Amino acid sequence: MAQIEPSNETELGEAVQAADGPLRITGGGTRSFVPVDGRTLSTRGLTGITLYEPGALTIVARAGTPLSEIKDTLSAENQRLPFEPMDHRAILGTEGEPTIGGAVAVNASGPRRIVAGACRDCLIGVRFVDGTGKLIRNGGRVMKNVTGYDLVKLMAGSHGTLGVLSEVSFKVLPGTAASATLTLHGLSPRQATEAMARAMGSPFEISAAAHLPGDSPATHLRLEGFEASVAYRTERLTAHLAAYGDVSVETDPGRVADLWRDIRDARMFAGRSEDLWRISVKPSDGPRVAEALDGASLLMDWAGGLVWAGVEAGTDLRGRLSGIKGHATLLRAGHDTRARLGTFHPEAPPLAAIARGLRERFDPRGILNPGLMGPATAPEPEKA
Repeated sequence: MAQIEPSNETELGEAVQAADGPLRITGGGTRSFVPVDGRTLSTRGLTGITLYEPGALTIVARAGTPLSEIKDTLSAENQRLPFEPMDHRAILGTEGEPTIGGAVAVNASGPRRIVAGACRDCLIGVRFVDGTGKLIRNGGRVMKNVTGYDLVKLMAGSHGTLGVLSEVSFKVLPGTAASATLTLHGLSPRQATEAMARAMGSPFEISAAAHLPGDSPATHLRLEGFEASVAYRTERLTAHLAAYGDVSVETDPGRVADLWRDIRDARMFAGRSEDLWRISVKPSDGPRVAEALDGASLLMDWAGGLVWAGVEAGTDLRGRLSGIKGHATLLRAGHDTRARLGTFHPEAPPLAAIARGLRERFDPRGILNPGLMGPATAPEPEKA
């Protein structure tokens, strides 16, 4: 059956309203890590930046607009998206072009999240079509107009299960003139987490902190800003971390950007066969995760709060992390493992009830990405 690819909101609403079965909602197709049965509804035809006000630090774009177009437009005015959205193509082996709507749907947030917030924190407005085909607007196109119920944050990370995004609005930030990466060598995950916490608690404005365990452990800290400021903070932070050993410094813009792109996209796991998990915990629990997963391939981002783990296929990683608060998402695995363990972390009953109620409210027919984040069945009709 042919893919549905509306070119405007009217066509999008009509397509959803006319659907007589499940719809697989997709953007650029780069983040489809959970198979969904149903006819494909793509937002790739909904493209274009509809409003950009550099002076007001806001940008509005249709959901199918490529992220590359957003970044190029902002870069021309020395601005950027604050949340540094991840590109999943390397770890999932997908092709296509990441879209801004896809980034919102999965709440894609990179290393800068620890200071700038997640995608949902930078999102100020959304337009979307719910499961009945109705167009819903929430938030605003500029920061001063954000009012009403906060469906904006609800849509971020909903994976297309509550509605099909048609347009999104963001606050943006000025670009950076210079950057540097300070690297500590040979630290254990616990020592690295202590060092990252010390750096984050300093007045030197760290914009990213990550640790790569393994045979040659490396703990990376990023500084950004005006050239003189970065140079001064680099010198002071090096002294501040003297207790953790020698610090090497990289200031070449290209090499700094490449390193943090690789960390952002978890590229060390690209092209490998093991299951890949994304674990979110409080940063101080990062070392506990590393200890519980001894022998696994790990990448610790967000100062220890985000742990990527490559483990032997079929491993019940959540069982190994029992007792550590947080959640573990299975991003890459075989069909049998995904069927047995599920993609998303099981929700506590009260939270599951809220999530189910939201899906029933926004998608009463149960046709939007059914089974992706909940049961793949439509809600029971009310008895007369």
